[in-house]
Amino acid sequence: MRPPVAHHHPARGTSRRPSRFLIVEDEKRLAVSLAKGLTAGGYAVDVVHDGLEGLHRAGEGVYDLVILDIMLPGLNGYRVCAALRAAGHDVPILMLTAKDGEYDEAEGLDTGADDYLTKPFSYVVLVARVKALLRRRGQGAGASPVHVHGDLRVDTGARRVFLGEEEVTLTAKEFAVLEQLVVRAGQVVSKAEILEHVWDFAYDGDPNIVEVYVSALRRKLRAGLIRTVRGAGYRLETGR
Repeated sequence: MRPPVAHHHPARGTSRRPSRFLIVEDEKRLAVSLAKGLTAGGYAVDVVHDGLEGLHRAGEGVYDLVILDIMLPGLNGYRVCAALRAAGHDVPILMLTAKDGEYDEAEGLDTGADDYLTKPFSYVVLVARVKALLRRRGQGAGASPVHVHGDLRVDTGARRVFLGEEEVTLTAKEFAVLEQLVVRAGQVVSKAEILEHVWDFAYDGDPNIVEVYVSALRRKLRAGLIRTVRGAGYRLETGR
């Protein structure tokens, strides 16, 4: 017999169905705290505390977003995410972990997660990420995840990049920076916008980290593909 699921429902008075989230987190105090905050924000939230139950619940297909811890009993978050994607579920997944490092982030994204947040994190940051994922899902409904600009092809669903016929291998952060530019190709994207979406707005490190990743992309792709607009940001050129 499966353990019961904790249900949190928003206050009555809203006319349309609230977005429904599943939190899969074995730190019960954190899970309850997140659920209370999100419920107060108008979302309906269910909470489970192990990976196997999380996989079962998420597989029911009734959720608009899954907040998924990596270190879980029963089945870790990587395997839960991979199993959901293998079964064809495209629900947005925000992964949480106490780990930190490029390898862990790459592994989480490679299994099909949509975003990644390292503990400890600000609740404000989590809500911003949640809202961004919901917006992206709404904007992406029926749209192709493949962006083609000249000989550059970026598949944001499969997280693959091709230049001509050759596939280009990018790190998770490099891909995330390129994605911000490619979805707004021809427009100027500021350094602050890239920092907010790729690192989050609570990042307090050197903002010049964006320049480092843009330089890496230029080396791996083509020098003239990403143009620096002095004092404004970067623009992905849409021609060859």
